[in-house]
Amino acid sequence: MNYLLDNHGRPISYLRLAVTDRCNLRCFYCMPEEGINYVPKPHLLTWEEMERVVRLLVQMGIDKVRITGGEPFVRRGILEFLERINTIDGLRQINITTNGVLTAPLVPDFGRLGIKSVNLSLDTLDRQRFFDITRRDEFGRVWETFEALQAHNIKTKLNAVVMSGKNIEDIIPMAELTRIHNVSVRFIEEMPFNGDGAHEYQEFWNYRKILDELKKHYPGIYKLPDPAASTAYHYQIPGHKGTIGIIAAFSRTFCGTCNRLRITPQGQFKTCLYDDGVFNIKDLLRQGLSDEVVQSRVFEALQHRAKDGFEAEGQRKAGLVSESMSTIGG
Repeated sequence: MNYLLDNHGRPISYLRLAVTDRCNLRCFYCMPEEGINYVPKPHLLTWEEMERVVRLLVQMGIDKVRITGGEPFVRRGILEFLERINTIDGLRQINITTNGVLTAPLVPDFGRLGIKSVNLSLDTLDRQRFFDITRRDEFGRVWETFEALQAHNIKTKLNAVVMSGKNIEDIIPMAELTRIHNVSVRFIEEMPFNGDGAHEYQEFWNYRKILDELKKHYPGIYKLPDPAASTAYHYQIPGHKGTIGIIAAFSRTFCGTCNRLRITPQGQFKTCLYDDGVFNIKDLLRQGLSDEVVQSRVFEALQHRAKDGFEAEGQRKAGLVSESMSTIGG
């Protein structure tokens, strides 16, 4: 196995590949109510191009791929794509992030497709609040996906963005899921990727405030060791089967060990969530450049990587963050 290092000596082993910018929900923290201007299909990476990119990056040292969106399962052909990349020698782990609306019927195939774990986006356990946050009445189908994942013993992480005035009352009910389910419930700081540049908080819930809220109800909660390159701080509530994670996505406390690359649906290659893209890998592929040239561009980009998300944001050519999370895959 090769080891891909950036200019700060951080090993890079993880690719987040957004396969579409389309989504069947309209979560207010991700995009405006009217949605976003979706990229025309010819401007998206094709499945064949994405497969080639994954193969090239695995050759360089990537051994984990997370498929994201938008919502991955709204794009036709994804199951065949997953089957193909599952055969790539050296790719150790395929994970997927989904909102769960279309996912439940597909869960029985996950083992065959090589999906090792699923991040299920779920910000509330209350149907009305779900509608208020997502602008869609789909809680029932999302919960069916959660139950299907549990029934098929798929490793599951529940991702909940913590938002003042929206779902604070869900923190403890979400944490209670870990009492009887062997899942990781992960509370995430809200980020400014909502598609219109506006990002105002009634009260910002950072990772410390989230932890304080948990401690009020679970005074025995204790810290677990965090895996290498983890974005989450991990905790255990005594007597619970599952675990708690808190992700300081806006505070950006985990940048020093970041092992991730990101590729957007239209091929923008990002070395940080907060940058605005280093180059377009789709353009390189469509210019007919060799594998070696494409890999050299990846290596070169990593030798100029920002030390953290604050530096990356400060170097943006496009100004302040204004894009939708749906267009970059998180």
